[in-house]
Amino acid sequence: MATVSQPLSKPKSARSQWLRRWKKSETWLFYLCISPWLIGFLIWTAGPMIYSLYLSLTNWDLFTAPRWVGLDNYKDMFTDNPDFWQSLKVTAIYSFVSVPLSLAGALALAILLNSKVRGIAFFRTIFYLPSVLPSIAVAVLWIWVFNPAYGILNILLALVGINGPKWLGDPHWALPALILMSLWSLGGSVIIFLAGLKGISSTLYEAAELDGASKMQRLINITIPQLTPTIFFNLIMSIIGSFQVFTQAYAMTEGGPQQSTLFYMYYLFDMAFIKFRMGYASALAWVLFLIIMVFTLLVIRSSSIWVYYESETK
Repeated sequence: MATVSQPLSKPKSARSQWLRRWKKSETWLFYLCISPWLIGFLIWTAGPMIYSLYLSLTNWDLFTAPRWVGLDNYKDMFTDNPDFWQSLKVTAIYSFVSVPLSLAGALALAILLNSKVRGIAFFRTIFYLPSVLPSIAVAVLWIWVFNPAYGILNILLALVGINGPKWLGDPHWALPALILMSLWSLGGSVIIFLAGLKGISSTLYEAAELDGASKMQRLINITIPQLTPTIFFNLIMSIIGSFQVFTQAYAMTEGGPQQSTLFYMYYLFDMAFIKFRMGYASALAWVLFLIIMVFTLLVIRSSSIWVYYESETK
């Protein structure tokens, strides 16, 4: 019995060793397949981020060697620079106003474009096109729209007896004008909402209709709860995008008038490439990164309260 059992145990141990070697080779194969992305991430993303963190602790003007200053850039930012707080205020107002408006507008458009009418594909294309246009071209277009003398917006207001403001030339109206402009490029969010609407089962609407539910009741009790994962995604992307607004201020207002459109990214650009304070600009970039991360984490943590996933109930 002993002589028979020994040969049987050897193939088993050899097979287990072969399986372990195969698993190890599979692990290496996995890392080999993702190595192009991994190398690109280390060189073009992680590396520059770490270096910018070092630069944020230095004084560097692009022409001389960086000089270590510790936390002086952050102290200057929070205590001695009112422009920092102004840029943060402008960006916060823009974000807290434009994000809810853009989400509501995109959802309303998506519901309209989800209708089964003739030629709906044409209208979907028309509403999506502004989101793929170059941002500079869009800015130039809206400069004409907001022109106080011959802009189409003031012409339309004059037709109903309203004397339009100077828009981009008025410190009280410049930021609202840019918020209004942001509603023109809802195409990306609309397409995502449309995809979410297509994923809602028609049986839910049929059952609600048999129970006598109105269109508003179906919207509140079926459409919006079923769309909460899509709303969650669009909300996070909108928050990140709203804190990174730059082109509008750069091409249309240059932060004016009276710093009423001094967005955070434009202020960062001004510090880095106009005044050549690269160390200070790196500190600004890290503060912005932390702000976006905090708001994103808050939305993610709150998602368990208001985001409904149908798979979780099964």
